[in-house]
Amino acid sequence: MKKPGVGDTFQQETKYRRGHLPGGGLDWDSKPPTYKRYPSAPKVTLSPPKTEGGMPVWGTLGRRRSVRRFQDTPLTESELSQLLWAAQGITRVGRGLGLRTAPSAGALYPVETYLVVHSVEDIKPGVYHYAVEQHKLDQLKTGDFRMGVARSALDQDIAHRANVVFVWTGLLERSKWKYRQRAYRYVYLDAGHIAQNVALGAVALGLGSCQIAALYDDEVNALLGVDGVEESAIYMTAVGRPK
Repeated sequence: MKKPGVGDTFQQETKYRRGHLPGGGLDWDSKPPTYKRYPSAPKVTLSPPKTEGGMPVWGTLGRRRSVRRFQDTPLTESELSQLLWAAQGITRVGRGLGLRTAPSAGALYPVETYLVVHSVEDIKPGVYHYAVEQHKLDQLKTGDFRMGVARSALDQDIAHRANVVFVWTGLLERSKWKYRQRAYRYVYLDAGHIAQNVALGAVALGLGSCQIAALYDDEVNALLGVDGVEESAIYMTAVGRPK
């Protein structure tokens, strides 16, 4: 019998079993902040997203494919704004909580959206964080990071040729605060919901996307400036105009 690996152990030790669910209440004083903020970062204002109309969902689903060849034509700022809203945009605010386009376990929203921008009109190439509560971008670094993000994505050329690469991180304590070790399952599921929204949003805009789970974790974390422990990269999506 093969020795179980860390993934096997994780799957077994985070199971819920009837009569043996974790007990205890929640410590509301220790609840992590819902939003990650970069107060000193320059802000890039985004166009207001469209929240109605567009391609019917059934046609969008039928046209979704992984696209790996892109034109050398910039995205517009409004297209990027629309994709960011599709990813995690706030759709309704109630009781001090901003509900979003993608579901999240316990409405804890542990996944943060970053961008490595290569070619988008009116936005400088660089690394950005999506400030979801303001629908703005935090400008973290400017410059050409095509080579860096492609190398961190297991040297995949699609991350070099795309107009923009979405990178999602998990701020793990947001979910662990309530769900303990099982939180890891939910963080990964949340990232999948968000990436699918971007994939469908890209189709609706006539764009192409390809999801990337194969990445050198520490290299992506270094590119974003996150520590890889409290916050770590978990998923990526390359977006561009399909050839």
